[in-house]
Amino acid sequence: MLNIVNKSPLDRGSLDSCLQAADGGAILLIEDGVYGATKGSVGEAKIKSAAGKFKLYALAADAEARGIADRMMDGVTLVDYNGFVDLVAEHKTCQSWL
Repeated sequence: MLNIVNKSPLDRGSLDSCLQAADGGAILLIEDGVYGATKGSVGEAKIKSAAGKFKLYALAADAEARGIADRMMDGVTLVDYNGFVDLVAEHKTCQSWL
């Protein structure tokens, strides 16, 4: 399953809900969700602990638009829009965490 998180961990509990309820697969952080994968962020420890259970991705355009592309955590793969489409096509199901 592809889990898509678009809210900042500072704003909503979407990332926490995803990490607690989802059963493996991949997590793609988009829009303000990319803040969860920055070094030193509130979500850093949670993302690191989930690295063994999930493949972690962040949309590069959203990280660049927020000026944080150079602060992404190790283990988080930046993908472009084509990569986003590839992830959706690769997974049988997608879950958006609002």
